[in-house]
Amino acid sequence: MTNILQVRDLHKHYKDVKAVNGVSFTVKEGACFGLLGPNGAGKTTTIEVMEGISKPTSGEILYRGEPLGPRFRQQAGIQFQSTALQDFLTVSEQLKLFGSFYPQGLPYDELIEVCALKNFLDRDASKLSGGQRQRLLLAIALVNDPDVVFLDEPTTGLDPQARLNFWDLVNKIKSRNKTVLLTTHYMEEAYNLCDEIVIIDHGKIIAQGSPDELLAEHFQDVIIELPQADFNDQAAAQVTHRVLEKVQPTVQIITADVNATLAELLSKNVSLSGLQVRARTLEDLFIELTGKELRA
Repeated sequence: MTNILQVRDLHKHYKDVKAVNGVSFTVKEGACFGLLGPNGAGKTTTIEVMEGISKPTSGEILYRGEPLGPRFRQQAGIQFQSTALQDFLTVSEQLKLFGSFYPQGLPYDELIEVCALKNFLDRDASKLSGGQRQRLLLAIALVNDPDVVFLDEPTTGLDPQARLNFWDLVNKIKSRNKTVLLTTHYMEEAYNLCDEIVIIDHGKIIAQGSPDELLAEHFQDVIIELPQADFNDQAAAQVTHRVLEKVQPTVQIITADVNATLAELLSKNVSLSGLQVRARTLEDLFIELTGKELRA
């Protein structure tokens, strides 16, 4: 894969705040690239500079080896967290309005098919459900048939079914060899959609790679979960050499040797009827790297 976007030593400062402080990475053509980070970490600022909305304090963004310019603006599509739509227009009219802003674009019928809009083309856009509105906003981002698509937290507030449907749409876009840049707070979403991710905190990249590579690099253990009611004090003393966390209503045991841990629990007469064993996830990694404290 060739690199479609390059971020080189990017800095963005606001008075005394270093929102982005020396970020560098490349995005391969046809990949889904995820930017993750807690609130205030610098990911939104990074994506705004990459979109050409905000100018960097220093550093540069290259699109196909060139500074951002007219070529990038014609070949990029953006789905913002919030987009104002024209009042009193149907879905079909919204698409035709935004399509008129570009000299060429994705054929109207193809756009409808890709984003699954056929069943509500004549509906006033203000009457759409959350999932339907996000599909319309995605279609607007694709209206110029862009080579690179920015999706800024596109599934926030959607119910699980609508989120899964949106994931299917993103995979359809990827199958057309489009490049997708995704910001999200849903770690499962990042794991399922992204070929590569960077995790940003305090304006710097703290982890980068494919989801599976990062999990293998940081974890060589699994988590055993038990109901707190089944976990007695004697058992707690027996497994103190492993990390224990009480996460209501369960106890989590972090261990690299499942068989030994289960044998210890059985020897202390702990019921295993409610036991679950799970692999480490991106959410575990995210919390380990960025902490558990609430960010404003």
